[in-house]
Amino acid sequence: MKKFILILSFIPLLIVAQQNKKIDSLLNIYNRLTNGIDKVNTMENLFHHYKYSDKPKALHYANEAVTLSKQIKYTKGEGLGYTNLGYFYRLEKQPDSARHYFNKAMMTLKDSENKRSLWHATHEFSVYETIQGNFKKALELADKAENIAKELKNGSLIMENARRKATIYLDQGDYKMAITETLRASKISDTLTPYDPEKKAMVLAYLARIDILRGNYADALKPLNDVLTIYTDAGNKHWQATILMEIGNLYWYMDELDKALINYQKSLEISYEMNRVPFISMNLSNIGLIHLGNKNYDLALKNLLESERLDSTRGSTNNRIIGLNNIATAYFGKKNYAQAIQYHSKAIALADSIKSVDILRDGYNGRSKAYEKTGNYIKALEDQRLFQKINDSVFNTTKAKQIDELKTQYETEKKEQQIVLQENEIEILEKEAKISNLQKILLGGGLTLALVVISFGFYGYRQKIKRNKVEKEKLDAELAFKKKELTTHALHLAKKNEVLENLKQQVKALKTSGKETKGYQLLIKTINFDQQDDKNWENFTQYFEQVHKNFSKNVKNKYPEVTKNELRFMALLKMNMSSKEIATILNISTDGVKKARQRLRKKMDLTPQDSLEHAVLAI
Repeated sequence: MKKFILILSFIPLLIVAQQNKKIDSLLNIYNRLTNGIDKVNTMENLFHHYKYSDKPKALHYANEAVTLSKQIKYTKGEGLGYTNLGYFYRLEKQPDSARHYFNKAMMTLKDSENKRSLWHATHEFSVYETIQGNFKKALELADKAENIAKELKNGSLIMENARRKATIYLDQGDYKMAITETLRASKISDTLTPYDPEKKAMVLAYLARIDILRGNYADALKPLNDVLTIYTDAGNKHWQATILMEIGNLYWYMDELDKALINYQKSLEISYEMNRVPFISMNLSNIGLIHLGNKNYDLALKNLLESERLDSTRGSTNNRIIGLNNIATAYFGKKNYAQAIQYHSKAIALADSIKSVDILRDGYNGRSKAYEKTGNYIKALEDQRLFQKINDSVFNTTKAKQIDELKTQYETEKKEQQIVLQENEIEILEKEAKISNLQKILLGGGLTLALVVISFGFYGYRQKIKRNKVEKEKLDAELAFKKKELTTHALHLAKKNEVLENLKQQVKALKTSGKETKGYQLLIKTINFDQQDDKNWENFTQYFEQVHKNFSKNVKNKYPEVTKNELRFMALLKMNMSSKEIATILNISTDGVKKARQRLRKKMDLTPQDSLEHAVLAI
């Protein structure tokens, strides 16, 4: 840790020295120029150099650029100046001023020929409204920006708008629309000329992020590392820091906290280099969460509270809400339940104001537990009911299914495009055949007959394609229904075991104050029997084998030492269930899941470099 602190204290000095040289050069140019377009452009560059390091100077050059642009009637410079002022007040957390200048920028550039500058102003406005949690307004602005990009016929800008929409939908928790926009961005990226690896990397990063949200951790790791290499080679600090955070998040979900911490620290170093307050805040929050996971509550609070201080002045509203809930969790760990309730209440109020249901759910759940610890059971029950209501509406498995359906749709569309191309080729061949027939009709009827046969062959080929397409759609629909039944049954098992376990713990607590000891023991025995009931598993196995045919047979043939319980464990891995979900369904602890993974790896003869998930999915 000491080495890390030394690096942080040393690197910014080097960066500041480099930046000072650039700024000195710009200032020399600025002082030599007469009033004109070049001087306005130099002011804009100075604004971007100062916007994070020296706010008064940044504000000065943005205002001066607007004033000079008006004098020389330079519409583009005036509009960009207003955009910079909007960005400045965004950083200063002054929403009225930020919106005023973004609107003014759009109005100034509306009727001009500077469509690219208008796109930039509209796009930045959309980013700001996303940060503020005004998702409806953000989407409206993203649509406006995309219309401008289409007028410009600029594929890169259209792709950027698709990514912006994907970000908005992700923040809303609407994974279906997020994957739709991400796949659209991917399609556009494939058509760009010349090919831009950085833009493609952004799309891959979004797809990896959605895989993380779905629990497909092994599938997300390699693409993220590939994306990081692309941005490192390109020297793109902003995206290096972003992807390092994503990799840290991935390792967090995989319970590899040491690796998560390393990536968060690397991202934090780069964030300090760039002096990007939102990035610094997010990394401090992530590092705080690592300490929270290790139950080091004092260190967790130190990082989380500093992150909250920064977020309260600049950061994203969404991130701030998450941070408030995390601070509450740390106070809960320190048994300071009053503070936990206070911070959860702040998070709930903010989450409700931007209608962020996922984070609102976490706030109610955490506050319910804190109220219970203080003995306020009425409020605890109220919050638990609100949590359950939101939780039921946010059915993550359904979202995952929707994502899979959209991915299948994307692949199907590609195949259908290939079919269309084949049909076009057939039509061309038919036309060529007709021309050839007219030219050579005098040579005899034999050639005409051959052409007729070929035409019928092509017609039969098209009919076969149509039949195959209908059959494929029918099979896909049946498989989707079976997957839904299987997932529903698995989640029913998890919910049943969770309810029974909670009931058992409550009965144990009541036992200490009651007299009917024998009755309590009989009830607990009944619950234990129900938790181990194999009838539910028989039903689950039937559904599972319909979706993943011969899975059990293949496992037994390849790994004969695998037990019945281990086979169940592998089935849940095959379904991409998280460790927490597996623990609940199998009625074991999280440590029990880790031990089960280790035993299974040993029986499957896997090396430390091999992925257990990949091995199971390959069966």
